[in-house]
Amino acid sequence: MDILNIITKKKNSEELSLEELKYVVENFLNGNIKDYQMSSLLMAIVLNGMTDEETVNLTKVMIESGDVLDLSDIDKVIVDKHSTGGVGDKTTLILIPLVASTGIKIAKMSGRGLGHTGGTIDKLESIEGFQVKLEEDEFKKQIKEIGLSVISQTSNLVPADKKIYALRDVTGTTESIPLIASSIMSKKIASGANIIVIDVKVGNGALMKNETDARKLADLMIKIGASYDRKVVCVLSDMTEPLGYAIGNGLEVLESINLLKNNGPEDLKELVITLATQMVSLGKNIDIEDAKNEVTTNLENGKAYDKFKQLVEYQHGNIDKIKISDNILSIKSSKTGFIKSIDAFSLGELAKLLKAGRTNKDDIIDHSVGIVLSKKVGDYVLEDEELLKLYVDNIVDDDDKKVILGKINQYFEISDSSDYNKKLIIDIIS
Repeated sequence: MDILNIITKKKNSEELSLEELKYVVENFLNGNIKDYQMSSLLMAIVLNGMTDEETVNLTKVMIESGDVLDLSDIDKVIVDKHSTGGVGDKTTLILIPLVASTGIKIAKMSGRGLGHTGGTIDKLESIEGFQVKLEEDEFKKQIKEIGLSVISQTSNLVPADKKIYALRDVTGTTESIPLIASSIMSKKIASGANIIVIDVKVGNGALMKNETDARKLADLMIKIGASYDRKVVCVLSDMTEPLGYAIGNGLEVLESINLLKNNGPEDLKELVITLATQMVSLGKNIDIEDAKNEVTTNLENGKAYDKFKQLVEYQHGNIDKIKISDNILSIKSSKTGFIKSIDAFSLGELAKLLKAGRTNKDDIIDHSVGIVLSKKVGDYVLEDEELLKLYVDNIVDDDDKKVILGKINQYFEISDSSDYNKKLIIDIIS
């Protein structure tokens, strides 16, 4: 077999066999296939797609590239959650302790930022001392003792995905339904969960820009899950504006803590409760309404926040020390009116420019920088009233500042009338 022939096949929209996919993944891992060759194949896949069978086979090869966790000694039911990525999406930070507070075991392996979207592991690392790397025995021990653990993907668990994921981030190959599906499902299956709830983001700030593609992705992931006897539920949620108000690692942790203390944004709360309800209903095999009552109660009575504090303590973090820049720029509105739309994608790209995300796979991010919105879609704003705050690095140069300040008002569409009718939860597919 030869990588050039395989690239050519996919360039010509031909189907790759299980053996060819195995050859590609194994040789990319051992270095025989170089980054530039893998990038070419990934771009061919983005342009020409893959069949469902190819995607299921790619998932299989990814899973078999490393270890598969067996968590049956912890509990018969292990529930996991994943998001396809969005701007300001800090849902996991609230959702996981909330679900764990109901008695369900959560074994969570999360990723770093991909493109303009943030990553849970980057957010947790903004808490001073928080350890995102645990050995397997430590991971299991913590789940047994407190019911949850959130760690980065281990080097021996789906190592192929880890290496391909980093390359996709910097080669413009993130927006591919087969690649997204195989990446998500290989990690979820290998990490030992048997119930998986996936938040599929839809809109300008998401990888899936439209509902049709989001439904295709959901159906494909459910199909992959069924082939491994996993129960998969997909919640389609709107990502045409940032989720909540904060964008950036430390800032999102603070907003998550505020919601755990009953002071957070309503859109974030709605999504968390929706996802948690599905996880608890499936995990405990109880009615949806009973599950919703339980998660709502635990969010309001402080049990979820107590579980979050326990998570941080067990993983050696200091919840009182979160990295936040003290260099703040206030951005004012250039006109008066109702905010009709906010360009979530551009704000995600802006956060990346501030160094809250990565442009290159080896970039070191700044956990302290980011954006906090002062207004959301549907709000009324006056000319010269604050639209948002920028938390910036002290070394951002003047030229970058001029570019940033000159563009931000373009990200807000402001009109004379209010016709706000956004629906956050689009559908639930199982």
